[in-house]
Amino acid sequence: MSVVRTLPQRPLTVHDLEALPDDGHRYELVDGSLIVAPGPELVHQTVQSNLMRLLFADCPEELFVYGAPTDVVLADDTVLQPDLLVVRKADRSGRRLTAVPQLVVEILSPSTRLIDLNLKFARLERAGVASYWVIDPSGHVTLNAWRLRDDRYQSVASVTGAQPWSAEEPYPVTIVPAALRD
Repeated sequence: MSVVRTLPQRPLTVHDLEALPDDGHRYELVDGSLIVAPGPELVHQTVQSNLMRLLFADCPEELFVYGAPTDVVLADDTVLQPDLLVVRKADRSGRRLTAVPQLVVEILSPSTRLIDLNLKFARLERAGVASYWVIDPSGHVTLNAWRLRDDRYQSVASVTGAQPWSAEEPYPVTIVPAALRD
């Protein structure tokens, strides 16, 4: 006999998220709303692995690069699992990251595109995440990057295909979007 679980009829919290089953789905909370996403496609994983390799290669000693699934608690009602993130080593402790990351990277999927470009963009901006990058692996591969200035994200890059971009924050690294799909 299977058990039917129902969600509370109120905004959810970190505690509610902990009670969900470990069933292979990716569960996130944004302002108390549950977001459930399927596992990523291979092109997504390829881009993530290649970018992680680049970020690790140039990462300064005081920072660390994590890949999903890593819980980032931005508030009691907001827990994200970015595709990639860069954090201060000094901020690591326990099971979840509770300090604001230096960089969050999302790789777009058909099921997450609107969430990543709108809902997460606004929530990360409000939480004070210094840099946010979004990579679209479809077509010629595009990377869009924003940097927090005066509490608002300002575009710092929009590159496609073989066009290189040299990031300055959270540390210097050069990325060629098309090379991420190889």
